[in-house]
Amino acid sequence: MSLDPDFAAALAKHSMEIDEAIALQLQQYVQVMWRWNEQLNLTRHTTWELFVSRDLRDCLQLAVLLEEGEEVLDLGSGNGIPGIPLAILRPDIEVSLAESVAKRAKALSEIVGELGLPVAVYGARGEDLLEDFRFSTIVSRAVGSIAKFCRWVEPHWASVDRLLLVKGPKWVEERGDARHLGALANLQLRRVATYPLGDEESSEGVILQIWPSGARGKRFD
Repeated sequence: MSLDPDFAAALAKHSMEIDEAIALQLQQYVQVMWRWNEQLNLTRHTTWELFVSRDLRDCLQLAVLLEEGEEVLDLGSGNGIPGIPLAILRPDIEVSLAESVAKRAKALSEIVGELGLPVAVYGARGEDLLEDFRFSTIVSRAVGSIAKFCRWVEPHWASVDRLLLVKGPKWVEERGDARHLGALANLQLRRVATYPLGDEESSEGVILQIWPSGARGKRFD
């Protein structure tokens, strides 16, 4: 297999230097995901330009924030982003996907199987998983507001160390709402990455890290 010229051009345009073997794995994932997209409408990003400028950009920003050996849960995985690209970019971490919509979970299992990746796929709600499993980090992209996420994880902090949430320009408004509602009580929130979205320099994406205050959260201070 060789690198699709359009994929290579999009990587070059956005100054993303990726090892060729990893780029080929990412390409295979995208092609398989797009094939499933014809049946399930998994994504609107159906060009290499959109995949690179939006999806891959988020995943690269997340990848550098994870430590070797981390057990990572991609919550509400949908089409496998960011979890599957993270598993490709960072083979030294353990990635699991949670998707409560049965048809999507089945598609993710098929995609992971075709790619031969050691990624577990759970067709379950996150709160049910956290009753039985523990993860160092939960990552999520475009799934619920900050307040919703904090409320959801509140009973489960014994099963997770931190959240890494990929957010767009409205994150400041969401943070204000979360504070107003008391959803951030006893939690720390820090912006750990900021980057332009696509070609719009004035439109920023961010990654927010949220973890409990006190002794259990000291590793992130």
